[in-house]
Amino acid sequence: MKRFIRSAFILFFLLTTALANAQQNTINGPDYIKLSQNFLYAAKTGDSTAAYIDSLKNADKNRIAAQLSNDHKKLAFWLNLYNGFTQVLLNKDPDQYKTRGSFFSSKQIDVAGQQLSLDLIEHGILRHSKVKWAEGFLGKAFPSRFEKQFRVDKLDYRIHFALNCGAKSCPPIAFYDPEQLDKQLVVAVKTYLKGEVIYNKVQNTVEVPALMGWFRRDFGGKKGILEVLINYKIIPEGTKPKIHFKKYDWSLYLNNYKS
Repeated sequence: MKRFIRSAFILFFLLTTALANAQQNTINGPDYIKLSQNFLYAAKTGDSTAAYIDSLKNADKNRIAAQLSNDHKKLAFWLNLYNGFTQVLLNKDPDQYKTRGSFFSSKQIDVAGQQLSLDLIEHGILRHSKVKWAEGFLGKAFPSRFEKQFRVDKLDYRIHFALNCGAKSCPPIAFYDPEQLDKQLVVAVKTYLKGEVIYNKVQNTVEVPALMGWFRRDFGGKKGILEVLINYKIIPEGTKPKIHFKKYDWSLYLNNYKS
């Protein structure tokens, strides 16, 4: 009898939990962060991304916003979408890269009925409404309502080592998760800088990636750039080498996923 009661209780508990999860899913809709990860994975493997793109297009923006309740969740979601859509769009039509300005600024991405460009995701949402060509010193005067709803609260310079725009000089693509985000971004920064930075002790110079010049204010200016290099043990502590910005290799280089 006791065994029967115990089994009945366990069954009741499992059914109640399943019902609660189903109700929660009805309230919140799909797990959009998981969807962004699955979308990026499909882009990597060459599987169809149509269902994910359709789900994003038909999503309720307020449900997405409710799930992206902090910067870690926002970063993971939008980094995955940016990297995934870059790969999907360019694998479909590589010729778009011949006019890169148009490619990044054209609105080819539909999220909750809102037409977005890669530029909007990068500079509007991930960089907290920064003007693209102002090295991070100027903010947008009139960001859209959508942008203000979804942008990060605080700009994190580490995104520049996580975004892959399809070029040879871009960092490799990773699958970002809110719970592991800090650890993942630390690895992304360290790996990219170690592969790109050239420090010359004799001449007291350091060559750094071009993107650190494009967005220098995001890093805190030249002083901040040196602090980043020291913090990540790329150059010795106490040194103040002269900074040179390297040229960026814009050669098209797709499917550069972190192994």
